[in-house]
Amino acid sequence: MSVVRPVTTNGPLASVGLPDGVVKEIRGVLTSVEVAKPKGALFLSGGLAKVAAGGIAHELGRGLFHVDLSRVVSKFIGETEKNLDAAFAAAEGQGAILFFDEADALFGRRTQTTSSNDRYANQEVSYLLQRMEDFPGVVILATNLKANLDEAFSRRFQSMIYFPMPGPEQRLLLWEQSFPEKMVFEDKEGLATIAEKYEMTGGSIINVTRYVSLLAVKQGTNVVRHKDILAGIRKEFSKEGKTIQ
Repeated sequence: MSVVRPVTTNGPLASVGLPDGVVKEIRGVLTSVEVAKPKGALFLSGGLAKVAAGGIAHELGRGLFHVDLSRVVSKFIGETEKNLDAAFAAAEGQGAILFFDEADALFGRRTQTTSSNDRYANQEVSYLLQRMEDFPGVVILATNLKANLDEAFSRRFQSMIYFPMPGPEQRLLLWEQSFPEKMVFEDKEGLATIAEKYEMTGGSIINVTRYVSLLAVKQGTNVVRHKDILAGIRKEFSKEGKTIQ
């Protein structure tokens, strides 16, 4: 199976619910893309970054390819580089934007070489740096953990944009867009209440939607149940020692 998958974009930047300051910074990225060879944009937020990447793709009239990191990273020597090359080749062949979510999981700080595993991990980061340098299109990486990224990696980006905690309207948009298209909501009005009541990052919302979607699959349904969303939020909050009523 392919290491990338096409992503359906949700309209121009003005319609995807991003904060005004973030939209302004992104428009600066768009301007630079139009006048020079782009070197990518690093978005320091997992959840809203996907929405922003879709907005950029729509504005530029390009496709958006999401890199499936679970299929890219391999324990076998040389396989990760091979998979990365396939991802870049697919995007280049379609003139698409390449989007890496939770990028720090793959492209973290290079370490001192104390074992063969360290050496191969460093080679993977170096390979990606070179592949990005040669790529004629736009590469977007999203992460919630800037400190985990290799410094040489960060220098390759023309823009680094920080996303603040999403507000209620942005959270509702994330809830609606993070579920697979085939899913239907048991209580659409209740979803707006959840977005208003529970302050969550985009990454946490995506974790909950994955949890709920898996529950639905196990139950043989495409219905998103209100109680399952609350159970997912409870599970996510428990990671931080929080509880919900």
